[in-house]
Amino acid sequence: MAPICPPRGVYTPVVAFFHEDETLDLETLKVHVTRLAEAGVAGLVIQGSNGEAPHLLHSERKEVIATASAVLKEKGKPGAVIIAGCGAPSTRETIQLCQEAQSSGADYALVLSPSYWVGAMQPPTIQKFFTDVATASPIPTLLYNFPAVTGGIDLDSDLIATLAAANPNKIVGCKLTCGNLGKLHRVAHDKRITAPFAALAGKSEFFLHGLVAGSNGLIGAAVNFTPKIHVELLVRYDAGDLAGAQDLQTKLSDMDWVLVRLGVSGLKAALDRYYGYGGGRSRRPLNPVQSSAFSGEKDVLLRGMVQLEKIL
Repeated sequence: MAPICPPRGVYTPVVAFFHEDETLDLETLKVHVTRLAEAGVAGLVIQGSNGEAPHLLHSERKEVIATASAVLKEKGKPGAVIIAGCGAPSTRETIQLCQEAQSSGADYALVLSPSYWVGAMQPPTIQKFFTDVATASPIPTLLYNFPAVTGGIDLDSDLIATLAAANPNKIVGCKLTCGNLGKLHRVAHDKRITAPFAALAGKSEFFLHGLVAGSNGLIGAAVNFTPKIHVELLVRYDAGDLAGAQDLQTKLSDMDWVLVRLGVSGLKAALDRYYGYGGGRSRRPLNPVQSSAFSGEKDVLLRGMVQLEKIL
């Protein structure tokens, strides 16, 4: 049985893999999840922003969750968990996705702010949305704040704390991809939140900064590329080796800057180029990223990170 909130650690927002005809490539997913699990991640986020959830049918989403869950249970460390992205424009569909995620093996649901007709999404509406979803969901939920993909909607620390305090053991964490470290710090230390609550940084470029602020860890796209380096940063920080953690954070910040600018297609292209699997394919209309995107200094940087990953 999963703990009340996601355990402290590093989480991978797993990319989706496709064959040339755009059908799901579950065999490559198994290869990827095995590499992540053996690196020691605390869990996986399936169908987060990097998982191309809007491109998947409900049946496909369930299939991907079930496949990843089975591999993680077999290959992962004890207590590793599955967080499933369950955001949708309507309350009704979001609840349905939470139910389907639970039946497919997910332990938690990660829920984006609704953003259809942005002007109507005022704080009371958003608060009721998250409350209704958390009440109906069969698994605990996490708030997902990512203004870049929700029309600029940005949950503030007061709204997050209010929702967490009013829904103990139902709203059990948040992912802050907004990059607002002051917000993360306030949420992590808000005295209104008395039940277990995981405030998670949302990008590798501020992983260490989030730990200093009191985060419960990281959900970051670049963990797909170098999971062991991310886990090692947490180990060094917890051991009091701040200089060692800072050294790895500098490397991760540089790497994240290269990968994030290339988007989800670029991340998959990097996995194919440097680890030899996946083909770098997304579903249309996302375009593939050409190998020329990894030339020069970018290639030197990424090859150096892969070498370090293999040493650890």
